[in-house]
Amino acid sequence: MDRPRLADFLRTRREALQPEDVGLPRGRRRRTGGLRREEVAVLSDMSIDYYSRLEQQRGPHPSEQMLASLARGLRLSLEERDHMFRLAGYATPQRALRTDHLTPGMMRIFDGLEDAAAQVVTYLGETLKQTRLSKALVGDEGLHTGLARSLHYRWFTDPATRLIYPEDDHPAHSRLITADLHRVYTRDSKDPRAAAIVDALLAKSPEFAGIWREHPVAGPYCAPKRVQHPQLGLLELHCQILVDPDQSQLLLVHTASPGSESYEKLQLLSVIGHEHG
Repeated sequence: MDRPRLADFLRTRREALQPEDVGLPRGRRRRTGGLRREEVAVLSDMSIDYYSRLEQQRGPHPSEQMLASLARGLRLSLEERDHMFRLAGYATPQRALRTDHLTPGMMRIFDGLEDAAAQVVTYLGETLKQTRLSKALVGDEGLHTGLARSLHYRWFTDPATRLIYPEDDHPAHSRLITADLHRVYTRDSKDPRAAAIVDALLAKSPEFAGIWREHPVAGPYCAPKRVQHPQLGLLELHCQILVDPDQSQLLLVHTASPGSESYEKLQLLSVIGHEHG
């Protein structure tokens, strides 16, 4: 690990970013030309002290997960991300198989949706970024580790995952999720993560295995869904998807029809989410 060069790299990229680049107000009292350290820390989902020590050449050896968070927070390109990994003493991530890096373009779009129920996920259902309203709606899906990072895996192995959806909708969700995983597995047969999830589910879930044998095919759009929120009850939502094919990521945005009861509940949830966030 090259501490001096890593610290200098982080500082230069922080100073090159402007508040407007990450959806933050500039403010009249800002004296620095770029972002403040505390702003980068928040954007990277880490403590201010941890990030500050990295820039001061006295921090711990950051894990690959921390570096991925820094790459998202600093809006690094793939080339810049790879350079940062090398400075930290790691091999360059395999671009074809690693999908946890959000491109600057995807991040700019996400920043403009802070007040919406939006999240960025991989094709394996791994949540990379969520807005506060999305967390209030479906829970913080970034807390999971291992195979459980994938919604596809959790749906068939963790009963708690299904609680936010009406029981009558479970069969349709099961078929849709299996079809989605089947599509990814067929298209990216060399991705060891997809293979690991499929193998684990075939061994653990008879429901999944039964649907898998039917070779299900997913539709081309995100169908409307019903969410059973513990405080507000049933919400009927629509889902819009923005696809980033180069990174194998999806930006999901849940909305409700204006004037509907679900729309009012979603507006109320934005207040509840802020109060408890």
